Amino acid sequence: MRKFAQRLAVLVTSTAVVVGISAAPAQAATNPYTGPSACANDFGGSWTVVTDGHRAIKKGTATIGDVYLTYNSATGENCVATIKRIYVGTETLVGANLFIYAVAGYWHDQGNYKYYAAVKYKAAGRCVKYEGYVRSGSVDYWGIRDYYENCGS
Repeated sequence: MRKFAQRLAVLVTSTAVVVGISAAPAQAATNPYTGPSACANDFGGSWTVVTDGHRAIKKGTATIGDVYLTYNSATGENCVATIKRIYVGTETLVGANLFIYAVAGYWHDQGNYKYYAAVKYKAAGRCVKYEGYVRSGSVDYWGIRDYYENCGS
């Protein structure tokens, strides 16, 4: 009877350890891309984040994405890249928009992507604004610079 009680105690302890390990929350994947590297990956070249070229995308107090405005001085192009911090590696809706002052319409990229959305347009000498969004559940969360700036870069 004593051996049975000891084996039972070992079994219960082992089961508790296994359950504890398997119940531990999985750590979120880290996105391997930055704003400049996403633009380089899609469009080539060298990209630099411009002054006032970053907005965090928030869901409450949690940052779930980042949107960047970058510039390629060799081509005179701007690129907006929205980098996911949630659902990284899983295809979910993400988008990036670029607006150019005194030009009708806007340039955008949106889709169910694993890591980011990115769009570019030659805007040298023109003022731009930008925005990006990440979907969580059925809601889109935005990062927006809703005024024109970075005129010329």
